[in-house]
This record gives sequence, structure tokens and C-alpha cells, in this order.
Amino acid sequence: MKIIEYEDKYLEDVRDLLVELEEYIVSIDKDCLDQVGEDYREKMALIDLEEVNKNNGKCYIAVEDDKAVGLIMGCIFPYDDKDYLDYKCPKRGEITELIVSFKARGKGLGKGLMNEMEKYFKSLGCEYILIDVFAYNVNAIYFYEKEGFHSRMYKEIKKIN
Repeated sequence: MKIIEYEDKYLEDVRDLLVELEEYIVSIDKDCLDQVGEDYREKMALIDLEEVNKNNGKCYIAVEDDKAVGLIMGCIFPYDDKDYLDYKCPKRGEITELIVSFKARGKGLGKGLMNEMEKYFKSLGCEYILIDVFAYNVNAIYFYEKEGFHSRMYKEIKKIN
């Protein structure tokens, strides 16, 4: 098992990983709002990789037997003028995707991918790492808390119809 920077030859594996994650999210979504749209597999990986390229980011993949079985994507998004009105705006990296295939879990890949991205963010002077996590994904929340993350904001939802 090795962790490397993304290479185009792994695009189909990345697509598979993104679909695996989204299908899992759909299966645990108590609000039934998530979906795997018709073009999801074809487009989402390209959208995510373009976001990484435009925002000083990186994509690392965990490779086993020449197949990507995990990935992490992270970006350094700029602040806007409004942010500075009420926030100190320390430099921060944001993890936009972290996926380890169900078949490859329990081998420390998630931790290894997180460590690689943290090194990258530190090398660019980031002071913090942000990550959004789906509230119903209790396994991910537990993992991130073990990695030293904590909640700073909550987004609440209420169905009104």
C-alpha cells in the first residue's frame, strides 16, 4: 500500500470511490435529500479535481495492487472581504473529499491520507484544517474526532412542508 499524488491513470478509480461514498451517503440520509444523479459518476470527479487545481490544492490517493482504494482532496480557499469583518482569517486548508473504500478499511489508510494532506497544508503555512462532514455519518465523525477535529459550527435543518 502506498500513498501518492493523483495521476490521471487513476481517474476511473476516483470515480468509483466517489460513487461508493455518495451511495453510502444516500443510504444513511434520514432526510432523503441526497442522490446519485445520472451524470454523477462522469462529472463529479472532474469537478472535484478542477476545484483542487484552481484552489492551490492537492489530491492524494492510496494505491494497492495498482488500484486507488482511497483518496483525499484538499484546497486552500481564499477569504473574501466580508470574512475579515468578523473573523481573524488564519490561513487554513479545507479537506473536500476523504474516502477509503469499504474493502480497504481498517488498514490505517484514512489516517495516512490525512497525514499527507496535513503535511501539505503545513508546508504552505496553514494554521487550521477544516472539513465538512455529513451529520448522519457517525463513523466519519468518530474518525475525525480521533484525528483531533471538533465541531465549531452546526447547520440545522427543518422540513416545513
